[in-house]
Amino acid sequence: MISVLIVDDQDLVRLGLRTLIDSEEGMTCAGEAADGLAAIELARSARPDVILMDIRMPGIDGLEATRRILADPDLPGTRVLVLTTFELDQYVFDALRHGASGFLL
Repeated sequence: MISVLIVDDQDLVRLGLRTLIDSEEGMTCAGEAADGLAAIELARSARPDVILMDIRMPGIDGLEATRRILADPDLPGTRVLVLTTFELDQYVFDALRHGASGFLL
């Protein structure tokens, strides 16, 4: 079973992603967070296999949250897929530089 943490500041986006994950056999939603700080805390407690991380959020953004999560020695093997609606190359480069495994527009 693949556990997935959903991180996005938009309720409707989180609901849609959760619906997709919950309908997929072999996947489970490990939780939801609306900002980077909550994502870091929830990742430490839930220890998901994969995190779907929005880039643009209030407070700690998705890039910084990704960097902190992937640098945490208590979260080995956690993978981050960065999500955004912004088509800027710099976001792609920054996300990958911070250790994201992939990038979805």
